Amino acid sequence: MNGNALFDLAEIRAEEEREAQIKRATAALKQAGSIECEDCGGEIAETRRRAMPSATRCLDCQQRFERRLQRSR
Repeated sequence: MNGNALFDLAEIRAEEEREAQIKRATAALKQAGSIECEDCGGEIAETRRRAMPSATRCLDCQQRFERRLQRSR
């Protein structure tokens, strides 16, 4: 493969991954959330559950999770 073909293939794969992430995020939003945080086991505040029905983490754990994601990029 030449350089252009490799670049095109990389672009296609990146787009496929973006589409898969969007599908996963959309499916997660459609699912019911939880009362208990999946990370710390504490209760997810009712205000958070109302604002984000699909939430599976309390606000503190979600913020930590998102910071870890940012650092890993």
